[in-house]
Amino acid sequence: MTKVSEFINNKDERDIVEAIKEAELNTSGEVRVHIEHKCDGDPVERAKTVFEELEMQKTELSNGVLIYVAIDDHQFAIIGDKGINEVVPKDFWESTRDEIISNFKHHHFKNGLVQGILKAGEELKKHFPYKSDDENELSDEISKG
Repeated sequence: MTKVSEFINNKDERDIVEAIKEAELNTSGEVRVHIEHKCDGDPVERAKTVFEELEMQKTELSNGVLIYVAIDDHQFAIIGDKGINEVVPKDFWESTRDEIISNFKHHHFKNGLVQGILKAGEELKKHFPYKSDDENELSDEISKG
């Protein structure tokens, strides 16, 4: 079993959290990253379960994004809440996923996550711009299973 610390170290984790904060600076959208070892079954279905466990569906504008990674099984998914899925281009998640996966294939895990987070933030900014009364509704910390 691969340790999460072998996938991303403490500095990488801080950089990923900073990317989440940067992505959320210009949007009311919320981005989370969840990393675990195993994914029994379909990664998209598991991501949906984690999304609910993290209570990401409770954002005011239904604009949460989850990047899910199962490191031992080399599984990955990126999903958005209904508010996002109603407004982003149909190929948005695929293009974001492809960017992350291309980095993962070269073992650039941190870079893949950072680039995916920033890309998601740019798209969220178009549809959910930051407003002065916006609150950070979800933790920016990486959740681990």
